[in-house]
Amino acid sequence: MRKIRLQVGEGNPPFTITSIATDRFDLLPLTVGHAAEMAVVLADPALHTFIGGEPLDEDALRARYARLAAGSPDPAVSWLNWVIRVRDEDRLAGTVQATVRHEGPVAEVAWVVGTAWQGRGIATEAARGLVAWLLEAGARTVVAHIHPGHAASAAVAAAAGLSPTDVWQDGEIRWTTPPEPARGPERPTEAQPSNS
Repeated sequence: MRKIRLQVGEGNPPFTITSIATDRFDLLPLTVGHAAEMAVVLADPALHTFIGGEPLDEDALRARYARLAAGSPDPAVSWLNWVIRVRDEDRLAGTVQATVRHEGPVAEVAWVVGTAWQGRGIATEAARGLVAWLLEAGARTVVAHIHPGHAASAAVAAAAGLSPTDVWQDGEIRWTTPPEPARGPERPTEAQPSNS
């Protein structure tokens, strides 16, 4: 995997999405062409128990993916979406996503794995890969919002290095990585005494 760096600040280009390889999976940038297969993967209404809504058919998913691929209308935010491809089976099993607010920068992540692929550690490995990629890219903090009754998703967040906070948003608990300390002015070392 090539080293990438999040570009933030005035005049810098938005975050550029790349493929992410984990031990067993490839996280591939989402395209409209994934809609047909993903409509089948995400067809179980049980997937919406905690997130609301209902499964989208292929046409609705194609339209949604077109909007996501077009990117955020807010230049201070990047929408990053991947499908999870199970390498050994050459099939899709779910999605991961990150909404990166360039100020900070802070990345809010989410994941969903189709019912037929659950219980195989797919969400855990994909979320770990995503969080590691975002932190390497320069995100200072990664957050997720998880329904308090969704134990499986909480386990994925914990495995990806996030911890629950006491902050609630829309009935969900905010989980976060420890924020990277802000970089201040360099401090003098013993070999370089200060000029005070």
